[in-house]
Amino acid sequence: MAVEVQTRPHQLIASDRVEGTAVRRPNGDMIGHIERLMIDKISGKVSYAVLSFGGFLGIGTNLIPLPWGKLHYNPKFEAYELDIEDDELKRAPSFRADKDFDWGDRSQEAELHRFYGVPPYWGGF
Repeated sequence: MAVEVQTRPHQLIASDRVEGTAVRRPNGDMIGHIERLMIDKISGKVSYAVLSFGGFLGIGTNLIPLPWGKLHYNPKFEAYELDIEDDELKRAPSFRADKDFDWGDRSQEAELHRFYGVPPYWGGF
């Protein structure tokens, strides 16, 4: 016997629903989409969203790790909002889709946070 569950609006979202979500500028222009989330194993908090940016049909696409706090959900667009111009994104720390960011290298993470001017999720700068 199936049990029907009543659902009420809430602030939580499953990670698989975030992956693939559009990232837009405040004016609605499309930037890219969220490829995946990086979650701190100890705290359980989302640390980064990896933005898929540029390229065509997956060729030449850059993956840009963004500190999670740089994104804001905009229900009007049903997308995450990022107020950064293309030229700044092109200079941002990134990696190619066929490689991966070295998440074990804190100096790379620190550089990422300095670039965006936000304190690291682990504290300090």
